[in-house]
Amino acid sequence: MDKKRVKQIFKSGIWDDNPVFRQVIGICSSLAVTNLLMSSLIMGLALTFVTAFSELTISIIRKFTPKHIRMVVQVLIISAFVIIVDIFLKAYYPEMSKALGPYVGLIITNCIIMGRCEAFAQSNPPISSFLDGIASGLGYTMVLLMIAFIRELMGFGSIFGIQLLGNWWTRWTIMVMPPSAFFIMGVIFWWARSKTEKKEEKKEGGKVTA
Repeated sequence: MDKKRVKQIFKSGIWDDNPVFRQVIGICSSLAVTNLLMSSLIMGLALTFVTAFSELTISIIRKFTPKHIRMVVQVLIISAFVIIVDIFLKAYYPEMSKALGPYVGLIITNCIIMGRCEAFAQSNPPISSFLDGIASGLGYTMVLLMIAFIRELMGFGSIFGIQLLGNWWTRWTIMVMPPSAFFIMGVIFWWARSKTEKKEEKKEGGKVTA
């Protein structure tokens, strides 16, 4: 695979076709686990792992999977990787597993994974599918960390559990609550879309001038 193709896949997954602020999918966990940066990071890495290996597996067997059971096979594969993640967290990071609660298990129903498996892995080779899974997962993780950075800093006065703001800082209780993620996510959506629209306007202007 050439570098241009790899760059295109990552650019699409992280920015151009970002699953959260471009496709507006997979936002349930974005609202639920983003009050702390560490929780958001673990959730993002978990989804990246599941998406990448699910796409890889589905791409490998895509020519041998009957169409009428394709979706069932996809769910079984995704479930297997989610179980691996869940067991790993419970064994090595029990406190984080408790903090994330049911949201690790709910990765199975995350629209990002199902969407990429169906839209990309079913029609692309294994390596490309694996990289697409990583790119989509990183795009999702990036948005989670952006939201969590604001929520943890303003709500707890800390970053990754390290206290930065002292007793002089009045903690914003609303930032610890899930509704705050709606407002922050809305601002992120506005910022991302405005940047994209400006780029498109410049391209159109350049074409007209040319």
